[in-house]
Amino acid sequence: MENFDNRKEFGNLEANIRFLNETGLIEKKTKILEIGSGNGSLLNYFYKRDYDIRGLEVNNSRIEESKKQYGKLPLEKVDNEVLPFADNLFDVVISFDVFEHIPDSDKHLQEVSRVLKNQGFYLIQTPNKLTNVIFETIRRRSFTKWQSDHCSLHSYWSIIRRFNNNNFEEIKFYDIPVVTDFFKMKVKRYMGDLGVLMLGLVNPDKLPQFLRTNFYLKARNKKN
Repeated sequence: MENFDNRKEFGNLEANIRFLNETGLIEKKTKILEIGSGNGSLLNYFYKRDYDIRGLEVNNSRIEESKKQYGKLPLEKVDNEVLPFADNLFDVVISFDVFEHIPDSDKHLQEVSRVLKNQGFYLIQTPNKLTNVIFETIRRRSFTKWQSDHCSLHSYWSIIRRFNNNNFEEIKFYDIPVVTDFFKMKVKRYMGDLGVLMLGLVNPDKLPQFLRTNFYLKARNKKN
């Protein structure tokens, strides 16, 4: 897979693509589901290169934006944690900046397990609760507003437990640098020059895994 310019796209696509590359699981023969396709940029990237991929999105405005930017994509509307697909359908399910927004993360993981084939993989990126709460508190200027949106943040240890309790095993975290131009732009926007100064003093990519700003992990589906 190629890298591409993500400066005008939604999300840190540079880091996300690096993660997918490193797992070695995304091939033309792989049947893929993306949950939370946003404006369709990642979905379009694979679909236009003839990968077998389908996408889901809860936000109507982002679906409409995807149509304006990319035309017709295999993107469907979803309203809750229930995935509109048959059992044992996909080799790989992917999601980026989605897990933290889902109120019932147990139901979500059970549904992902259901649509995955036996020994299929869930590839996921989600913010670290230990660091994201600080960022969201500063960004929203409130100690509580972040809870309505980031209602399912997890720490390093709690996300392992959550996956293990919902049919997943062999959980592996990946060392993916996130301090890209997109990341710096986001810090500058919400935290100003102080945030940029802090990045210069403490590089999040150099922190221990349990303190990283974002978790990139792979988990294998296990079924009875």
